[in-house]
Amino acid sequence: MTTVYFTKDHEYISVDGDIGTIGITDHAQQALGDVVFVELPKTGTKVARGKEAAVVESVKAASDVYAAASGEVVAVNDALEGAPGTINEDAEGRGWFFKVKIADKAELAGLMDAAAYEAFLKTLD
Repeated sequence: MTTVYFTKDHEYISVDGDIGTIGITDHAQQALGDVVFVELPKTGTKVARGKEAAVVESVKAASDVYAAASGEVVAVNDALEGAPGTINEDAEGRGWFFKVKIADKAELAGLMDAAAYEAFLKTLD
């Protein structure tokens, strides 16, 4: 069963077993505008929760993408390099950035579920 969690920095992690798929939320891609470039981590890289793991650039700005959980990068979405606009089209689906083998699932306890994330977004207006 897949469970999705969200960070206050507008990343999501979709967890299936001990693998987490990380990307930016639909809210984040809307705020960025047209995405024109992504810099993804290399497979095998160790990432730490809350630390920079990737970069996304839009016509408006460049933003760091933080790891929602610590672990080792086991896959990257190479398709984004040739089609970064996929993030705008389907941020929480085909626009995923990378997958990690989660080092400590206890880290997920500090993240928000979908309802909590929606409530958090309402506080930003």
